[in-house]
Amino acid sequence: MGYVPSVRNVNAGLAALLFWAALILPVSARAAEAIVVLGDSLTAGYGLPAGDAFPTRLQAALKDEGREVAVLNAGVSGDTSAGGRSRLDWTLSGGPAAMILELGANDGLRGLDPAATFDNLDAIISKAKAAGVAILLTGMLAPPNLGQEYADDFNAVFPRLAEKHDVLFYPFFLAGVAAKPELNQDDGIHPNAEGVKVIVERVMPYVLDLLARAGQAAGKS
Repeated sequence: MGYVPSVRNVNAGLAALLFWAALILPVSARAAEAIVVLGDSLTAGYGLPAGDAFPTRLQAALKDEGREVAVLNAGVSGDTSAGGRSRLDWTLSGGPAAMILELGANDGLRGLDPAATFDNLDAIISKAKAAGVAILLTGMLAPPNLGQEYADDFNAVFPRLAEKHDVLFYPFFLAGVAAKPELNQDDGIHPNAEGVKVIVERVMPYVLDLLARAGQAAGKS
């Protein structure tokens, strides 16, 4: 029997194709500023039309603010911090000015060692900073069923990283959306279109700050 690609693989492949298509456009055809969002299904837009994925909605919101910014979707559904680390080189290959780092949710859902999550995200941030990329780190909270000790260790990963690297930090990517049925899909985990809208509205001030930092860094180079 021939290979039949899963929906997850198709979505991941489509996201990668769109990402690479954005990267290979001539510079004159691309926006003057570019943000890459390195993440998991919350970035990829799991269960949503492409137009409702977080990066797409964020780009539209920035345009409404008068900012012509390309927001590139480097999200892969099911990805862990280790997966994001393994594909960092091609994520940075287009030379984005800034990165939104949205990884860790699947580490928590799988109960992975918070120390390993820290190490992976630490390596991603270190390499991106060395490449002159401004970073916005978004935090995640551990599922309550894994116990208080695990939650304390996991939840501390993100503020520790933000402090260590002095990067912009949005404490909880799903703030205002988590545990609200009307803002989530039937699985209760992934935001629906309205949920994505709330995320974009809440994170926008941080993204504008991110672009300011990216502009400052570019001016120094």
